[in-house]
Amino acid sequence: MGVLSYSVSQTRALTPAIQNRYSHGMKDSKRTTVYFDPRVHRALSRKAAQSDQSISYVVNEAVRIALDEDAEDLKAIRDRASEKNLDFADVVKSLKRRGKL
Repeated sequence: MGVLSYSVSQTRALTPAIQNRYSHGMKDSKRTTVYFDPRVHRALSRKAAQSDQSISYVVNEAVRIALDEDAEDLKAIRDRASEKNLDFADVVKSLKRRGKL
């Protein structure tokens, strides 16, 4: 299966006004090359077009959301680190005794 790359250079044909419209605070953004499966690239292109955003913006938002979710998960783990560990078999027995399982 072939791989496609979306490069920032593909947007260079846009006028500065249009580039600013799509930058959304990415003035100090860093440039990288990401290789997408063709179906993923097609989906990104469609989503970007439907939302009137750039592919870079769509990818940035998706990555930002994923990182935020990871941060929430890590915080929950830290918050629960002091909780007592329970043996799975004991939990199942307790649930059965109480008619919950």
